[in-house]
Amino acid sequence: MPSKPTDASPYQHAKAGAGSNRFHLTRVSPSDKPFSSGDKVRDRARVDELAVELDVRQNLLYADRRHKLLVVLQGTDTSGKDGTLRGVFGRMSALGVKTIGWKAPTESERARDYLWRIHQQVPAAGEIMVFNRSHYEDVLVPPVNGWITKAQTKQRYAHINDFERMLVETGTTVCKFMLHISKDEQRDRLQERLDDPTKRWKFAADDLSVRKQWDDYQAAYEALISATGTPWAPWTVVPANSKTHRNLMIATLLKRTLDGLDLAYPPDDPALAGLIVK
Repeated sequence: MPSKPTDASPYQHAKAGAGSNRFHLTRVSPSDKPFSSGDKVRDRARVDELAVELDVRQNLLYADRRHKLLVVLQGTDTSGKDGTLRGVFGRMSALGVKTIGWKAPTESERARDYLWRIHQQVPAAGEIMVFNRSHYEDVLVPPVNGWITKAQTKQRYAHINDFERMLVETGTTVCKFMLHISKDEQRDRLQERLDDPTKRWKFAADDLSVRKQWDDYQAAYEALISATGTPWAPWTVVPANSKTHRNLMIATLLKRTLDGLDLAYPPDDPALAGLIVK
């Protein structure tokens, strides 16, 4: 049985400075299963256990009200963002967990700076906010399609780093997960959507056009991870060909994150001591 790693360092990137080496996705095989026990049934059971444990910690986070957690799920089409939401966050109370799926900006949003709409959706005290896609779309789609220059892309990296640093310095923990699948795996999942009437609605003709830009998007991901994996908001690249392992890895790391926040219930109100409900 493979041993479980004590940390996710081989899959994390946080640049130490301007001269740091570029991150390469080839460092991580999409088929890796570093958090797996080697038994799929056991792994699925562990995901269920972690989902319950995360629900308990989310309740404590909500009661504590000293911390905020922003979870970014980023990845190519079919990488499993929706599946992660169901598998990892599905047991949590809707009271303290919010999710937003980012689409192309509206006309009103385009009339403002690209982070304007993002800032409105960051978590409040005691909340977990999960971004299905995120502000990183603004350093993926525009540069791949030539809508902004290399200089503008670099400027946006700096904007994002400063934005996330501000969030962290004001009490938000930022967890960024890039769900990493292979091109062959994406092909199989797109075909599955086409073949299944209950999933066909998720398929768009544009998916095939974007797929033709696979190499360009992989390069864009490498560039943004290299530029925006910071000490205050590092990236974790999650091998995601296995849906079970994807959920297991993310759930495990989120539990560790919440455990590291030293959460506590607020002190009892002395006026409640000895009170009897009749």
